[in-house]
Amino acid sequence: MKKVIMEIYEKIIADKKKNKKSFALLIDPDRQNAKELISIIKKAEKNNVDYFFVGGSLLTNNNLDECLDTIKQNSKIPVVLFPGNAMQVNNKADGILFLSLISGRNADMLIGKQVITAPILKQSTLEVMPTGYILVDSGKPTTASYMSNTTPIPHDKNDVASCTALAGEMLGLKMIFMDGGSGAYNPISEEMIKKTSNSINIPLIIGGGINSGKKAKSNCLAGADIIVVGDAIEKDDSLIAEISNAIHN
Repeated sequence: MKKVIMEIYEKIIADKKKNKKSFALLIDPDRQNAKELISIIKKAEKNNVDYFFVGGSLLTNNNLDECLDTIKQNSKIPVVLFPGNAMQVNNKADGILFLSLISGRNADMLIGKQVITAPILKQSTLEVMPTGYILVDSGKPTTASYMSNTTPIPHDKNDVASCTALAGEMLGLKMIFMDGGSGAYNPISEEMIKKTSNSINIPLIIGGGINSGKKAKSNCLAGADIIVVGDAIEKDDSLIAEISNAIHN
């Protein structure tokens, strides 16, 4: 088994110490054909995107392998798997967010699926980053909440979100990912981000409903370390430049 060096996580930690914010572009292999994907990759390279997060709740077309090949052939940006299920493990990526859904009460998503995936990851070359995944109500049911059979944290319950993140940190998780879900009506509030960020010392990832540079910037100022955008870019990939500039400046 190849020894895996924690290069991605070490960079995330180093950036957090310097208060340097990062931009992760979420790629759902089900939603892009090769031509569209290459166009997005080129814009990501040009505009200093920090990471590609790759994954989806379903992956009905079984084209994760092809998607990773396309990214790797056209970019040097680190590729991190954002798996929707235990089957989305692929050594062509650089790392994986090993997610535990800590906002819900579904034992299968908290630890059950991870037990199945752990021995596979042990034999892989992927950098494994244990991540507490927190779903926040976005004003409509999302694929993530439906597929996980869990209830998101209410949009205005900042204390619940911050205490959930704190519990995740105390349990040994290395990052917290708060997500409103794909196409969220109501993005996670700056108040919730700030309270959560102030309660933990590990990196905080924010995603869901971020569709402008202004929104990305306000999330960074509230305490987000990594901003994840996917759905908005699928609709208008010209936003890559706007959002990247807002995050990095």
